[in-house]
Amino acid sequence: MLSLIALTIFKDPSVFVDMTAELELAPGDSPACWADLNGDGWTDLISGGAVWINLEGRKFEKRQTVGSCVAADCDNDGDVDLASWSPKAIWINDGEANFTKQELPSLPASVTRGACWTDVNSDGWVDLYYGGYENWGDQISYPDLLLMNNKGSFTLAHQSADHRARGVTACDFDQDGRPDIYVSNYRLMPNDLWSYADDKMINRAEAFGVLGGDKEFRGGHSIGSCWGDFDNDGRIDLFAGNFAHVDSRGDQPKSRFLRNRMTAFDDMGTCGIYYQESYASPGAGDFDNDGDLDLFFTTVYPTASFGKKNFPVLFSNKGRFDFEDVTAGSGLENLGATYQSSWADFDNDGDLDLLTDGRLFVNGLTDSNWITVNLSGDGKVVNGAAIGAQVRLSVGGRTLTRQVEAGTGEGNQNDLKLHFGIPNKARRVDLEIWWPNGQTQAVNNVRTKRTTTVRYKAD
Repeated sequence: MLSLIALTIFKDPSVFVDMTAELELAPGDSPACWADLNGDGWTDLISGGAVWINLEGRKFEKRQTVGSCVAADCDNDGDVDLASWSPKAIWINDGEANFTKQELPSLPASVTRGACWTDVNSDGWVDLYYGGYENWGDQISYPDLLLMNNKGSFTLAHQSADHRARGVTACDFDQDGRPDIYVSNYRLMPNDLWSYADDKMINRAEAFGVLGGDKEFRGGHSIGSCWGDFDNDGRIDLFAGNFAHVDSRGDQPKSRFLRNRMTAFDDMGTCGIYYQESYASPGAGDFDNDGDLDLFFTTVYPTASFGKKNFPVLFSNKGRFDFEDVTAGSGLENLGATYQSSWADFDNDGDLDLLTDGRLFVNGLTDSNWITVNLSGDGKVVNGAAIGAQVRLSVGGRTLTRQVEAGTGEGNQNDLKLHFGIPNKARRVDLEIWWPNGQTQAVNNVRTKRTTTVRYKAD
C-alpha cells in the first residue's frame, strides 16, 4: 500500500510529501477533478486534460484525453460522467471509465474557465452551468450558459453576458429546494448568485449580500470561491477569493468569508487570510482531521506588483472564522503560481491529499479519527451521484457539515465522497443526511475510520 510506503518517510503529522513521480502520475498544472470513475472504491483523477485511473493507491494509469472536466452522473445510470469545457462536450461513462463523447446542441461562442453540475429545477437530473469569460484584450463579455438536462439530452435554458466569470460552484445554502449557483466574476464586477424559479434564473447576490466587494467596490476581481461550513454551526458558508490590486483605483476588495444566516450572509472580512495581490483558486478541506474546514489558496503570479513574491498558502482553521498560515513546515512551501487546488483521499488512509502546482502531495497525518461518506441517489428523484446532498455529523458540541458538489474554485472539483475529520476518539457517530429533494434520513451508530455508503430510498 502506498500509505505504508509514504508513512515511512514522514517525520511529523500533517506533513505533505510530493509523491507524483512514485505514483507514475503526470497531471499537468491545469484544473483538477477527483471522482471514482470505475466504481472500484478508489478515487480517480481528471487533470492535464486526461483521465488517470487510480490503481488501489499504488500508482495511476493514464487513459484517454477528455479536456478539463467536472464530474457527475448525468444519465442516472449509476456511474460518473464528465462535462468538459475544452471543448464543451459531455463524456458518457460505460461504467469501466471508458468515455464516449456526446455533442452538445449549438451554443453561443463562449470562453469558459469553470463549470459545475447541479440540479437547478430539482427534477432528479443534474444540469450544467458553464461560466463565460473573455479573450484577453477584447471588450466582449462572453455569456454564462445553463444547459438543462432532459433525461440525458441537453438544451440551452439561460445565458447571461453581464459579467466575466471565472469559477462556478453551487449549493442549496438555505435548503429551500433550489440550489444556488455562485459565479466568481473578474474585472471588479459583482459576483452572481443564480437560483432557478418560475422557469427562469434569478440573481440573488445583492439581496443576500454576496457580491464579493466592499463599501467602495460592489465587486472584486474574484477568481475562485468555495462553499463550506467554516464555523461548524450546521449552515454552509461561502468564501469569495479575490485577486486584489492596490493601484490608482484604490485598495481593492480583499478575499472574504461570508457567514450564512440563511436569509442573508454576514461579511466576516478576511479572517486571517492575509493580503497577497494575486490570490486565485481556494480549496476547502479538513487536512488535519480536527473537524474544521481548512483552506488552501493558490496564487496567479510568482512575482506580483512592486516585485512582491506571491506563494500559495495553507491556512488552518482555528474555529470561529480564525485562520492561521501553517504553510511553513507543511511541505507546501514556495509552490509555483497555479489555479490547481483539489482535495481527495486517493489512498483511502483517512486523510485528505492535495493536488496542486502539477503535483500530488500525500498527507502524512497519523493517529487521527475520521469518517468518509459515499452517497448515491436513486436516479429518479435524486440524481445518481447525489449532487447537492448535505451530511451533518454532531460531535463535541459542534455540527460538522459537508455537501456533495461538482465544481469549486476555478475549474476544480474535490472528491464526491465526503470526508469528515473527527476531533475525538469516538468509535461511532450519528449522521443526518439532507437529500436534494428535501427528504432527511438519519443513519445512526456508524463506525469511524472507514467509508460508509448510503443510497437514497424514498420514504
